[in-house]
Amino acid sequence: MSGHSKWHNIQAKKGKADAARGKLFTKIGRELAVAAKGNPNPATNSKLADIIAKAKAANMPNDNIERSIKKAAGELGDKEFKELTYEGYGVGGAAVIITTLTDNNNRTAGDVRAIMSKHGGSLGTTGSVSYMFETKGVLVVERTPQLSEDEVTELAIEAGADDVVTQEDAFEIYTAPAVFSEARKYLEEKGLEFLQAEITMLPQSKITLPADKLETFRKMLDKLEENDDVQDVYHNVDLPDDEEEE
Repeated sequence: MSGHSKWHNIQAKKGKADAARGKLFTKIGRELAVAAKGNPNPATNSKLADIIAKAKAANMPNDNIERSIKKAAGELGDKEFKELTYEGYGVGGAAVIITTLTDNNNRTAGDVRAIMSKHGGSLGTTGSVSYMFETKGVLVVERTPQLSEDEVTELAIEAGADDVVTQEDAFEIYTAPAVFSEARKYLEEKGLEFLQAEITMLPQSKITLPADKLETFRKMLDKLEENDDVQDVYHNVDLPDDEEEE
């Protein structure tokens, strides 16, 4: 399996611009609040526990995490958020999957459609591109002199992982979605800390766009990720390492 993402310059990745970090925390905060609604105890709510791990991997402060969970009983009130997924095409025939968390389906669908259309893309029907992706749990651990490849591989096997990919400065551990929670919990108990911890969608292959179309595609990604309702954007475009976030 090819690596999900390159982890060169880990410290630089940790030091993202404040604005981008704030936007990310807002999106994860909404995920936390929605997951906590009805059961704010991560010990008995595995989905909430997974999102807390995702938040910690993104360096979200504990205070923010706790505030977001408390929102479940307060600010959300009777507001119902739905998880909706859109599939479509970017410029050059790129496959794009957009996951959203919204309390207004019409607003979100309209926004997503408008952003894609403005940048040479279009929404497709359910299943139009998802067959090109594989859903996987991804746990990324920083590679250090104290942590050997054999040790990580052994722990990953014990945790029920499918694969371990060694990068220059990180270990990428892949799991089936069904075992992600247990694998994450097991590895946490063994003392591993994650740079990334989430269930994601990986393209089975990637395409290369010419420079002009690549610039348009990046602009579309930026606009989608700026939208408050959009949680994640997955695609099959080969981006330079320093540009790639998904």
